[in-house]
Amino acid sequence: MQANESREMEAACHCRTVRFRVKLTDGFNTARRCSCSYCRMRGAVAVSADVGGITFDAGEETLTVYRFNTGVAQHYFCSRCGIYTYHRRRSNPNQYGVNVACLKGVSPFDFADVPVIDGVNHPADHGRGYEIVGHLRFIRTEDRSAAGGD
Repeated sequence: MQANESREMEAACHCRTVRFRVKLTDGFNTARRCSCSYCRMRGAVAVSADVGGITFDAGEETLTVYRFNTGVAQHYFCSRCGIYTYHRRRSNPNQYGVNVACLKGVSPFDFADVPVIDGVNHPADHGRGYEIVGHLRFIRTEDRSAAGGD
């Protein structure tokens, strides 16, 4: 997967009530998962955008914010369909993590290998950067349409 860093991408929640445009910080090179308790349950692949890199076309008022533990990170999701759209990071409050599944034409299954960072031992707690604790891999099986299945 590659994205042109200078291009804005369209994004939306599942019900399309929340619609926005986002300029990624470094294309899809920042794609990652996190091992913290919330991200383990949420299961999203996130990519980075600078604060100011998201512009709303509709539905910003429909977003609900969730905070836990230290309360610093702000996780935004649509109050109608429940989809996580983005979050303001605790590790870098000048950056958002954006749910790749919300980006038009992008799926988390487009990434063959996604690094998983150690969110249990958060970098803000120990003063080091993120450490990769594993990789999430998606390996396609046979092409179901060619095999006659659907």
